Amino acid sequence: MYVYYLIQLLIYSIAILIISRITGLIYVKNFGTAILFSIVLGIVNTLIKPIFVFISLPITIVTFGIFLIFINGFMLMIASVFFRQVEVRGCFSAAIASVLISFLVYLFSRIIFGNVFHY
Repeated sequence: MYVYYLIQLLIYSIAILIISRITGLIYVKNFGTAILFSIVLGIVNTLIKPIFVFISLPITIVTFGIFLIFINGFMLMIASVFFRQVEVRGCFSAAIASVLISFLVYLFSRIIFGNVFHY
């Protein structure tokens, strides 16, 4: 079971590093920083994101869930505050980067785990 979480951590770290290198929307210095950033991002998503989702529920309903993209981007921005080696270029860049990271994580998870997800 712990192996699954370690693989997910590596998948997130690789996705963040790839998006950093290809797009320039975010900057991550190296792979070690990407791993630590993934851990902090997971903590931020667990502790802070539900509060933002609850507070912004009316606007999320009005926009049919599109506003959640900006909440995910904002979580990237919050997590980057803890690192000098991670730079997010702005709110829209963070939102686009979060979508691209989510897509890569989905793609890599499908390749590694197949159709079975253990959430």
